[in-house]
Amino acid sequence: MLTEANLTAILLTLKLATIVTILLLLIGTPIAWWLARTRSRLKAPIAALVALPIVLPPSVLGFYLLLAMGPNGPAGQFTQALGLGTLPFTFPGLVVASVFYSLPFVVQPIQNAFEAIGEGPLETAATLRSSPWDCFFSVAIPLAWPGFLTAMVLGFAHTVGEFGVVLMIGGNIPGVTRVISVQIYDYVEALEYGSAHELAAVMLAFSFLVLLALYTLNPGKVKTGT
Repeated sequence: MLTEANLTAILLTLKLATIVTILLLLIGTPIAWWLARTRSRLKAPIAALVALPIVLPPSVLGFYLLLAMGPNGPAGQFTQALGLGTLPFTFPGLVVASVFYSLPFVVQPIQNAFEAIGEGPLETAATLRSSPWDCFFSVAIPLAWPGFLTAMVLGFAHTVGEFGVVLMIGGNIPGVTRVISVQIYDYVEALEYGSAHELAAVMLAFSFLVLLALYTLNPGKVKTGT
């Protein structure tokens, strides 16, 4: 039976992962489309920036986000000027940090799916007088659906499992920023291994079900592009 603290951490984690996944799809789709079709010299540096969280230690990314969103950072000064205060150790701050951290896990599968479409279907639609927006929404999006499915699952699962960035930006505030991974860390520090096992088992089962769903619904197309 889950305790109230564990249930709160699970619900907060699911809320965070859902919001972050929606934002990642809105932000990541135009980035992936541009990366898939551009021949600009900026493609390589932009792609490297997007992929940076894959190789960067989470504590390093969290540290720089903490500085940027702090009272003296550019993002912090901007949010203060808007009357929003600073973002570190708040749920919105956790959302912003998670978007940065999980961005490549959404952009790269969608980019791969767009690149796999090729020019043929889009050129055919254009010859039938479809506008660029029609080509995008009526041709590219449906054909790239497997990539979107992979991106949604990976973005959600990666956000659920993150720890370093969450702890650096959100701290450990019950009901506000204490997600599952931080709750497990708390239990281990307090030598409450039974409680840690309880939550860890939930994470283990969740991870298996996510991968099972991914390989069942999208066989042979599961890749992050890394």
